[in-house]
Amino acid sequence: MSASRKSLREAFGQFGTGVAIVAIENSAGQPVGLTINSFASVSLQPPLLSWCLANESQLFEEISAAEQFTVNVLAADQVDLSNRMSRPGDHVFAEGEWHCGDEGGVYINGALAHFDCRVHQKIEAGDHIMLIGEIVDAVASDENRPPLLYFRGSYADLADGTAGE
Repeated sequence: MSASRKSLREAFGQFGTGVAIVAIENSAGQPVGLTINSFASVSLQPPLLSWCLANESQLFEEISAAEQFTVNVLAADQVDLSNRMSRPGDHVFAEGEWHCGDEGGVYINGALAHFDCRVHQKIEAGDHIMLIGEIVDAVASDENRPPLLYFRGSYADLADGTAGE
């Protein structure tokens, strides 16, 4: 007997995660993004990270064909952008929402961190594809702002609004 989809969602929801946006340049050369919360560190040597993309995602074809991507870790004040990039519709960034990183990645203005990656490996896994990226550049914000967190099906706040002090 397998766990139901509902019980899986409820159980996975008990694990709080950070929220990020994966960004690429699409085939038309436009910066596009997709909200994720499946981002994880894999290895420091070599520097690798992973995230999962649903096969039914609106951006599946564009992202799964890309050779590079950027993971942008969102701050708590970026809820509106996270919501916009999580729903079906236009996933193109507006002028002023992003800038180009040193390695050519799509860096979201105000994000807490940026990980510029080359695709290292793609693994088909059920109704998702896992992308493992080789990190070619990593940039952390020097601002002490709280992260955007997701817990039990909605956004969550850190109790005191700070971390690591």
